[in-house]
Amino acid sequence: MYTPNRFRETRLEVLHGLMAAHPLGALVRVGKDGLIADHLPFEIAPPTPEAPFGILRAHVARANPLWRTGGLDTLAIFQGAHAYITPAWFAEKQRSGEVVPTFDYAAVHAHGKLRVIDEPAWLLAFLNRLTDRHEAAQAQPWQVGDAPAAYIDKLLKAIVGIEIAITRLEGKWKTSQYLSALERP
Repeated sequence: MYTPNRFRETRLEVLHGLMAAHPLGALVRVGKDGLIADHLPFEIAPPTPEAPFGILRAHVARANPLWRTGGLDTLAIFQGAHAYITPAWFAEKQRSGEVVPTFDYAAVHAHGKLRVIDEPAWLLAFLNRLTDRHEAAQAQPWQVGDAPAAYIDKLLKAIVGIEIAITRLEGKWKTSQYLSALERP
């Protein structure tokens, strides 16, 4: 990702914060037909000695060929808030007219090798964490245990877990840093 220094974000807690706040990432890999992307809700786990930038976890349908690509390099892309910025907001428009439209945005790119996890206990624990996190704001949060056990067992056989130990993490916050405080949207 092209990232001029003034837009570069390197603080791990900020990068993880964006990924946690916007967990639907696009996982990109190279397949036999070229680039392939899958959109998956991820969990971000803290760094470990083996994964100094953290670990991404998700699951896919067993029918999805993604899980058969274990060991391949992947790129998970997370996008935060973004907004169109009109030249009409800039005082420079009246002074010289030397302004153009742009976008402000925040994005994180997480790189690492895909690892496949086909263990029912791991998957169930992961699904419980993922569900609990996303249901927390509901008046009556749904839990995996609310569904019949036989149904959950059937679904567990239809999915596969994936994990990506992040080996490189890039952040870009293009948020009008180059504008004066008076001109910022």
